[in-house]
Amino acid sequence: MTPATRIGTALSVPSMLSRLAWPLSGLAAAVLSWALAAAHISDVAAISAAFSPQQALQALVRLVGDGSLWPHIITSLQRVFISMALALAIGVPLGVLLGVSMRFARATSLLFQFLRMVSPLSWMPLAVMALGVGDAPVVFLLVFAAVWPIMLNTSAGVAALDPNWLHLAASLSATRWETISRIVLPGIVAHVLTGFRLAIGIIWIVLVPAEMLGVSAGLGYFILDTRDRLAYSELMAAILVVGLLGYLLDAVSRALYRAWRHD
Repeated sequence: MTPATRIGTALSVPSMLSRLAWPLSGLAAAVLSWALAAAHISDVAAISAAFSPQQALQALVRLVGDGSLWPHIITSLQRVFISMALALAIGVPLGVLLGVSMRFARATSLLFQFLRMVSPLSWMPLAVMALGVGDAPVVFLLVFAAVWPIMLNTSAGVAALDPNWLHLAASLSATRWETISRIVLPGIVAHVLTGFRLAIGIIWIVLVPAEMLGVSAGLGYFILDTRDRLAYSELMAAILVVGLLGYLLDAVSRALYRAWRHD
């Protein structure tokens, strides 16, 4: 190792530690606040202790170790992936159509803005009545929540395209499909990925209450079940898992966006 390399490594270690100091201090403050809040959540000492960080972590280790939490995690992730695939299949074509067709945009903008403002959870009774119990109503609610950021970001991507490329395609007598497939779609990937990231965050927020709707597996169902069993330490452990998985999903979507931007 050359002297310059040793100096660079020595400088990078304090820099890395300084970057980690603020996030770790924030986490430490959050855990301390959690412990203080748990200590005063109930006059019954056993109930307060069940909400503490120590018991939540012990419950998390136990649930992961005995495998009882894994089926719920897998089920929730499957619903998220299916819903995201359907939301992309619906939102991207609608966004492209909004961007390339002024008539379609004028005819549907009021309707889409109205539907976008309706909370996905308000559709829960109708979803159960129309689709029954099980995965179908949950997936419907997640798709309804995720399609709007994908559609709107896709439409914004079409509007941001360089008009010269579209004029060039028209001058070369390109068909509408050739223009869309070779110019529009490659040019809006970054916007679609932005919509994807926003949709992941929205889906993950809607997932837990949606899974309290007539299903027998999933993180939302597990949280509801722990409440009914008064297993408060397991409830807090499930909340930790929800937060961690949501962070990881967002990290993956950010990595995809950065990878595309750097290509």
